[in-house]
Parts: sequence; structure tokens; C-alpha cells
Amino acid sequence: MRTPLGRAIGLGSAKEGVQHWWVQRLTALALVPLVLWFAASLIAHLGADRGAVLTWLGSPVPAIIMVLLLIAGLYHMALGVQVVIEDYIHTEWVKLAALVLDRFAAFVLAVAGIFAVLRIAVGG
Repeated sequence: MRTPLGRAIGLGSAKEGVQHWWVQRLTALALVPLVLWFAASLIAHLGADRGAVLTWLGSPVPAIIMVLLLIAGLYHMALGVQVVIEDYIHTEWVKLAALVLDRFAAFVLAVAGIFAVLRIAVGG
């Protein structure tokens, strides 16, 4: 079901939007239990001193879950910001620069967060 003009010049679906949509939904689904765990952990450690929180986060399971939260959360953020950029920025070079900055910022934040968690877990 294409228009005559679309058939003539071959324009149609880029077939990329569905994958982006699914990945965004899957990261959102992954974030539900991760954020609930994080909130419950924060509540459980209210009033605890810094040493107790560092000991807890340095344990293997909390450290792994925190790294998963960082990866899923920052990737989900990058996907969402990408949609906003693509929808609302119309100048091509500005759009490209914003998309590169979006991914770069998400990557830098993920690396910094994972480094911090690993530093706590390893005890460095």
C-alpha cells in the first residue's frame, strides 16, 4: 500500500524504527525490577554510615546489579534522547552533532559509573 509517487522514487520504510522501539521497551522492562531493587536498597540503608553502604555495594551481587542498572538506564536514556533529537532538531549538522554528543555522554557516564562500582567492589 504505497502511493504512486512512493513507488516511482522507491521511498518507503527504513525498517529501523521497530528495532529501536523494541530495544527501548526492553530496556524499560529491565529497568522496572532494577529501579525497584535500587529504591528498596536505598530505603534499607537509610541512616547507615558510609562504611556500611560501601561494604554492601562492594559485595558481588549488589555490585553486579548496580552495573546492570547503570548499563540499562544509560542506554535507555540515550535511546530516549535520540528520539527527541530526531523529532525536534531539523538542521542536519546540528542533529548529527547532538546524536554524537548523546551517545558520547551516555558512554562516558556508563564508564564512570561502572568504574566507581568496580573500585568499591575491588576495594581500590
